[in-house]
Amino acid sequence: MARSYGGPDVLAVEEIPVPRPGPGQIQVRILATALNPADLRTLSGVLRDLTPLEFPYVLGSDFAGVVTEVGSGVTRYAVGEQVFGVALPRATGQMATRLSTPPSLTTGTMAEYAVFEADTPAIARRPEKLDAEHAAALPIAGLTALALLGAEGYDPADRTTLVLGAAGGVGGAVVPLLAAAGAHVIATAIAEDERYVRELGATEVIDYRAVDTVAETLRRHPDGVDTLINLVLPGPALVQASRVLRPGGQLLNAAFPSPELSAFGGADLTVETVYCAARPGNLEQLARYALDEVLPCTISRRYPLARAPQAYSDLVDTHVRGKLVVTIPSIT
Repeated sequence: MARSYGGPDVLAVEEIPVPRPGPGQIQVRILATALNPADLRTLSGVLRDLTPLEFPYVLGSDFAGVVTEVGSGVTRYAVGEQVFGVALPRATGQMATRLSTPPSLTTGTMAEYAVFEADTPAIARRPEKLDAEHAAALPIAGLTALALLGAEGYDPADRTTLVLGAAGGVGGAVVPLLAAAGAHVIATAIAEDERYVRELGATEVIDYRAVDTVAETLRRHPDGVDTLINLVLPGPALVQASRVLRPGGQLLNAAFPSPELSAFGGADLTVETVYCAARPGNLEQLARYALDEVLPCTISRRYPLARAPQAYSDLVDTHVRGKLVVTIPSIT
């Protein structure tokens, strides 16, 4: 938890009162929670005008756990049911409406217990054969991937798609789903991650540290690629990267901040910024993909709750492949 705006250095593990569910809410004993860069973006204060935080503040959004208490009016879940999903901190109420309607809100999942709104498509029952850690790593990455593949006018089958940031958390869901849909996937990744992204389903890999991604892509595909999916580059850099697209190509952006359309100077392309969003049935679909091994488990490091601040430091200061997950054993 944090008691002020800042980076991982303001985080500490402390005892705070267990949150209790109000009407329409459930309390969940958290078993696993996945880290996301957005956790630290909110904590940094860059969004404080839109979503001012109240301190002490508990981070965390992706989770898997077991329902331990239900508030009045809740009929969807019962105590003892296994659930997983994603919710945004209560302070981000306006932003949470982008995640799901009704909005999915929480007291923060980087804790032993958290409270959630019960009536939201961003929470679902966890299948018995899907382990909690894998389930906790699915929601934001998987929902973003579903939104990208479902973007208007995008049919991945038999299309050449360049994925920037393929070895990261969202890339671990985007690349397998693209490959399963029949896309020819070009992935950017460092040399150490080449085998990993190929196992995810990439056909080609470009080491962005060794060569210029735009030049190398155009060397291999002189006419350009059909689609560019951006998971990492900020606005100005993305304008430069869009040169890889063929005339009439499509740029799908899932990174922050997104560039203004005018920044592309009238280039012959379509641009869409895609947000993680949960629609009814999406989480169940992701669970099926995981059980069918379409979506592999991409967890690269696991931490106990006592080392959660270190996990966030590693998210910032080290190269991260796939997902980082904090595990919280059941209380016996």
